[in-house]
Amino acid sequence: MFGMRRREFITLLGGAAAAWPLAARAQQAAMPVIGFLSGASAVAYEPIVAAFRQGLADAGYIEGQTVTIEYRWAEGQYDRLPALAADLVARKAAVIAAAGGIGSALAAKAASPTIPVVFVAGDDPVAFGLVDSFNRPGGNVTGVSFLLPALEAKRLELLHDLVPKAAVIAVLVNPTFAASNVRVTAARDAANTLGLQLNILNASSERDIDNAFASIVEKPAGALLVTSDPFFVSRREQIVSLATSRAVPAAYFAREFATAGGLMSYGASASDAYRQTGIYTGKVLKGEKPANLPVMQPTKFELVLNRKTANVLGLAVPSTLLAVADEVIE
Repeated sequence: MFGMRRREFITLLGGAAAAWPLAARAQQAAMPVIGFLSGASAVAYEPIVAAFRQGLADAGYIEGQTVTIEYRWAEGQYDRLPALAADLVARKAAVIAAAGGIGSALAAKAASPTIPVVFVAGDDPVAFGLVDSFNRPGGNVTGVSFLLPALEAKRLELLHDLVPKAAVIAVLVNPTFAASNVRVTAARDAANTLGLQLNILNASSERDIDNAFASIVEKPAGALLVTSDPFFVSRREQIVSLATSRAVPAAYFAREFATAGGLMSYGASASDAYRQTGIYTGKVLKGEKPANLPVMQPTKFELVLNRKTANVLGLAVPSTLLAVADEVIE
């Protein structure tokens, strides 16, 4: 009799042990999934993703504990975005955080009419048909918009202040980027106002970037404007190194370029914007509708000057620029 009970007890124990992994798996499955879709590369966006996670934590969600994040990176190959977005829809993402350019947001919206999308992008979401208006997005999409084209004009102006003798400015553009035409138009308008000539250089691969710099030497340009594009962020070491070796004064759109040795950067704080995107993603997970969350615009812009690089290029930084710079790298 006792043997029988003992056997039953062991069987019960065995059953409970077998059930434990199942319970753990069920708990994991119950965790909401955030799809993180980006046109950029994981390595280049590591600090920015940390800011996104911080925003999520501020909203009460911790990756691996209360939420699962599925990352999909297009590595600068923007034509891969639709398939990556479809993959996140199949993975039953509760919300898709679309980062690294307007193309990610467009792909996420096209992949599902119902899954909420929180984007962070440098372009006008109304012009691209993502939302009805900034205050009332209206559909399943909201997020943070940098409105970068206006900043291209400002960057060209700052570059002109720093290198006033440069009459021809080379402009690096990625033609595969959804908003490349918007970038070029903004730069052309600003150049006309300042009386400058532009030389547009297209680059959508590592080799193209090498060729673009070679052509700056053949068709001399006094300075270079690198237009805002997630692909260029992932190639920043290559771009900064070529600008240095060819002694080309260049203006960039993100502080990571200036800290890597680039001459100057001016743009909205990416970490601020991504933290805010994380907060919005958390709000959507709690049940708020994107239609009711206004599209945010960053209020913090930063000018970073690398004086060390200016000295190497033989440029005297005007005191007016030093006075307004948020950071000067000595």
